[in-house]
Amino acid sequence: MPVWLREYRWRQTLTAVYLSLPLRGARATAANIFCGEQYLKVSIPPFLFEAILYAPIDDTNSTAKIGNGNIFFTLYKKEPAMWDSLTLANVAKEKLQYLRENAVLKAHEKAKEETEAKKITKQEHKKYALEATMKVEEEERKRIEDLKEKERQKVAKELELWKNQQKDGDKYKSIQKKGKLQQENEPLKERKSEKINKSRIPNEETSKARLKSTKGHGSCSIFSQNLKEEQLPAPRAAATIKVNFTPRVFPTALRESRVAEEEEWLHKQAEARRIINSDLSELEDLKEEEKNPDWLKDKGNKMFAMGDYLGAVNAYNLAVRLNNKLPLLYLNRAACHLKLRNLHKAIEDSSKALELLTPPVPDNENARVKAHVRRGTAFCQLELYTEGLQDYEAALKIDPRNKDIEKDAEKIRHLIQGTMQGS
Repeated sequence: MPVWLREYRWRQTLTAVYLSLPLRGARATAANIFCGEQYLKVSIPPFLFEAILYAPIDDTNSTAKIGNGNIFFTLYKKEPAMWDSLTLANVAKEKLQYLRENAVLKAHEKAKEETEAKKITKQEHKKYALEATMKVEEEERKRIEDLKEKERQKVAKELELWKNQQKDGDKYKSIQKKGKLQQENEPLKERKSEKINKSRIPNEETSKARLKSTKGHGSCSIFSQNLKEEQLPAPRAAATIKVNFTPRVFPTALRESRVAEEEEWLHKQAEARRIINSDLSELEDLKEEEKNPDWLKDKGNKMFAMGDYLGAVNAYNLAVRLNNKLPLLYLNRAACHLKLRNLHKAIEDSSKALELLTPPVPDNENARVKAHVRRGTAFCQLELYTEGLQDYEAALKIDPRNKDIEKDAEKIRHLIQGTMQGS
């Protein structure tokens, strides 16, 4: 059975009522207090306080504070007036029950309205957040599109510049060829002029001899001396002889070169440049520069330098589809796979690059060293140190002066020795 609290103190002003209710050692929480427009209830087991207020109050702005063993209520009146008492006197049970139920019903309706209002506010916040997110994404998409367009224009300008340089190079080569032909034709003209001069000199000699014979044997004059001097042959004309050596792609001397292997390498490179798989229907929508494997390779190199390894892999993939005979495409893609920790793919691309870098000639020494080092690195990261050491030693055979490769190979040897000792 609850114990009813009958003791309380209250005072009022024209607009507010101040009520103090003792707790009697009990602890009160917000869940123990219920306040309506004309109904106030405080439940602190085993104590209970219930009051039908004299007039309606503003239950929204009214407050309750707990301190010093009391609950202090500040109840704001709806209409300014002085109350005769705090509660209605001699309230019947039926009216008390009606006021209680009405207060509870209004509290439920108010709570429902607040819940609906919170729900609507939450939906509005979600809608605003969604619109803000869509706006941010739209701005980001537009920014990316602008960057792509700028990059496309930049690459198009670079491609146009490259084409112009190629045209200038072709013009320069044609001018050089014309100059060589002119230089080769000049000695021929000089030889012809010498032959003509020689053919003329005997005629002059015969005419001079005739003149000499017309005069007597005893006659001697200045004219006869001049005739003798003029009978001497003309000096040879000066000329420049130009020696042209056979052009060679490789820097080594011809006597030290393996001609058959070098010719095979050049043939394979020329064939790889000519092969473009134009029968791929899905590549019809590509731009003209995007169908050039060399352009795609340069694009992948720029993306790799910027740290966009996935973008670089995509560029190399498309270049390989267009021309699968260029070893540098596989070699560069292996470097991207190493950065992305795709170790098995790095080994596969390095092996493919080494397969295409045959026969071994001075022109592809640097590429073969990189292929062995990248495949060896992938093996070591897979803890296959023996296979990795074999690749590093192969790279050292090609470039024995490379100190970095020698240091890495020595580290791998120590790891292998440590593994054997540990086992």
